[in-house]
Amino acid sequence: MAGHVTFHEEVAPPQAATHSGFQRALHHGRQVIYTLSTIALLLASAIMTYGVIVRHVAGIALIWQDEVCVFLLVGATFLSAASVQAHRGHVGIEAVASLLSPGMNRARLLVSDLLSFLFCAFFTWKAAELLHESWAEGQTSASPWGPPLWIPYLLMSLGMFFLSCQLLLQFVNGLTRLKGGRS
Repeated sequence: MAGHVTFHEEVAPPQAATHSGFQRALHHGRQVIYTLSTIALLLASAIMTYGVIVRHVAGIALIWQDEVCVFLLVGATFLSAASVQAHRGHVGIEAVASLLSPGMNRARLLVSDLLSFLFCAFFTWKAAELLHESWAEGQTSASPWGPPLWIPYLLMSLGMFFLSCQLLLQFVNGLTRLKGGRS
């Protein structure tokens, strides 16, 4: 079915009993961040609704509303990416998986995880450079409110770091399964 997302047992994260300390910490961190991301989305919705009502009823525009919502949405998007990846919830091509044998599909996932990790690690590095530059130079947005730009860059850097860790963990687990001959 086109656009249908499914989760497969063979690609699901291992059970908590087999997790290393790092895996458990990453799992718990993902849960906390996912909850905070959900709260950020709800808060952004409430702020936008409040801004529309205030603008309509009182005729007052809130100068901080748009940027706060953008910061919340950037944070929620980047910080929740590792949780989504842990369930392989990002866009995938299931048509290819259904044509491959289970062994070839595991190899496809392994290559995909490695390439995704390399891209995300590079993105993390570049985002960290932007974070450092915005902090060192005291950069602020060009709006009348002018919040510091290190805030969204920090959220972006952390989110991509956690996503990189999740991808690396999936790659290492895939290698372990491949070497052990397990599915």
